Amino acid sequence: MSTIATRSYPALPPQKIAFIGLGVMGAPMAGHLARAGHRVAVYNRSPQKALDWQAEFSNTVATSPAEAAHTAKFIGLCVGTDDDVRQVVTGPDGILESAQPGAVICDHTTTSATLARELAVLCAAQGVAFLDAPVSGGQAGAQNGQLAVMAGGDAAAFARAQPVLMAYAKAATRIGDSGAGQLTKMVNQICIAGLVQGLAEALAFGQKAGLPMELVLDVIGKGAAQSWQLDNRGKTMLAGQYEFGFAVDWMRKDLGLVFAEAARVHADLPVAQLVDGFYAEVQANGGARWDTSALMTRLVDAK
Repeated sequence: MSTIATRSYPALPPQKIAFIGLGVMGAPMAGHLARAGHRVAVYNRSPQKALDWQAEFSNTVATSPAEAAHTAKFIGLCVGTDDDVRQVVTGPDGILESAQPGAVICDHTTTSATLARELAVLCAAQGVAFLDAPVSGGQAGAQNGQLAVMAGGDAAAFARAQPVLMAYAKAATRIGDSGAGQLTKMVNQICIAGLVQGLAEALAFGQKAGLPMELVLDVIGKGAAQSWQLDNRGKTMLAGQYEFGFAVDWMRKDLGLVFAEAARVHADLPVAQLVDGFYAEVQANGGARWDTSALMTRLVDAK
């Protein structure tokens, strides 16, 4: 069964594209590019994931980032950490060993803004553009081609990349210069941390008060309390279901980037820091790979 939903794609001439990283986000993103008619070469550190992707989408598997990126005009990547991105771009057999002048690297990994600025300079020296372009929308957004892309980097490079991005995005927006995409993702994660904690507290309160909570969700979802988290996580939180979605480990990684940047710009984040401590409790209780909505488990017994 396909890992991506059926959707319409922008009418573009087929392009040579590379995509590095085929995790729960990267695999469906690369799949949408293939379904849109592009010639996609993929690379993943775990070869079996690349072979599984190839079996579904019938495009090319490369043996290194350099091989994937050779001749590609658009090079997407979605890996794990700052170190992973740096290695993929600048390490042995990395993208910059083969990327051609005029190519655009579009990094969908959530990283530090500092790394984004560093790589933009290194890539520019070889005539290659680097866009920091983290995404929001989670695994479901990737599978459905409904991600929100927030980008930083050269305006002309973004203009070239945007039509390609729309194969898996419902919106792709350039926020500003290099680093601006990552800073915007930090704003996004600060918002989510507070929203999920508030939703968890509200649902736990309603349950303990004896309310018919599915009916409550329906009512408040039509008013000012409505949010993506309520619509997409409310019922699963009530059911104690957390084995999916954006993992607690990933959120804590992202919040670590947030706190480092907050210290640099002297921003006060008391709620985000509090919620990060709650996520540490969830990790300690075996929920490292649970969805971020697992904050609910601190307040009621998990089912």
